[in-house]
Amino acid sequence: MKASYTTALFLFSTLTAPVLAEQSGISFEHKDWEVTCDNTLTCRTAGYANEEGAGGSVLLTRQAGANTVPTGEVILSETDSEDEAPVTKLTVWINGVSAGDLTAAENDTWRLSQPQTLGLINAVKGSGKVEFKGGHTPFMLSNDGAYAVMLKVDDVQGRIGTPGAWTKKGNKPESGVTKAVPAPVIQAAKVSKEPSRLLTQQEITALKPRLMATLTDDLQCDRLNPDEEEKGSISDEESDKLTYIPLDNTHALISTLCWRAAYNEGYGYWVIDKALTGKPAIVTDSGDDYRDGEISWFQKGRGIADCVSMAGWVWDGQTFQKTRHANSGMCRYIRAGGSWDLPDFVTEVKPAP
Repeated sequence: MKASYTTALFLFSTLTAPVLAEQSGISFEHKDWEVTCDNTLTCRTAGYANEEGAGGSVLLTRQAGANTVPTGEVILSETDSEDEAPVTKLTVWINGVSAGDLTAAENDTWRLSQPQTLGLINAVKGSGKVEFKGGHTPFMLSNDGAYAVMLKVDDVQGRIGTPGAWTKKGNKPESGVTKAVPAPVIQAAKVSKEPSRLLTQQEITALKPRLMATLTDDLQCDRLNPDEEEKGSISDEESDKLTYIPLDNTHALISTLCWRAAYNEGYGYWVIDKALTGKPAIVTDSGDDYRDGEISWFQKGRGIADCVSMAGWVWDGQTFQKTRHANSGMCRYIRAGGSWDLPDFVTEVKPAP
């Protein structure tokens, strides 16, 4: 059975950071802090309270390159009570002294000013105290893991030993800091407006062996060839049900349910010629939707969906290219749908002409 939640976690190796980042991105977590650096070397660092659901979370975002400055955001934990008034003022206190009010932003987030952000970083990476007041309950930001995660950011972005490092500062010139890596550019292609249909049993019989031949240890579709136990859990409506989706004059997309777990399910998607005579190419075994040339992937980390992972692919006229992969941060009972958007792979997609 397919695992119910897959998070891209790529640890450091002996490869240099830029090379590794071009391939996938880097994620690292320690205690109450985590960081995800995407393939452009932008790093997003999230910190939490010591206890799940207590207070909220902080997000620090820093782009690669010399002399860049981090931005800071805060979200507060959602409450189950409908009677509590909305929060209208949030103040950050650093080492027992007020550092001023935050600015309310979109999606119930709060923005830290640059001085507030830098003050927070300097405090939390050591033994300082950072607290947010004004919410329904005080939010005390944990220090546990902050230094290790910030050191990882400095390492990925080549800042160790420079004045702009968060941790191990030095006198190395900023000109030596690793430059940002350009995001890959993808040109989306127009897709057909023809309606989709179910394959006939004759088409399924001819195509299924070729679909199964595309499967690997990492890409599975148990329901294409279920064992006896699995057959008992598959309804007649789900059994041997493959959908044919026209893409353009020469290509089509095949889709079928591949697996189902406690609170997630995954659909397989394959590109093939419209006549169904060629070799199919698998895109994913865990998609959840196709719409207008885009395949999406969304998986819950647990049933309440306070942590999720997401991915997407777009049709470029020949294949589906991955456009994005992200997770929402730790499972901390903060918000339904997750706390943040932490991509490890991003692209620039140009819309179809």
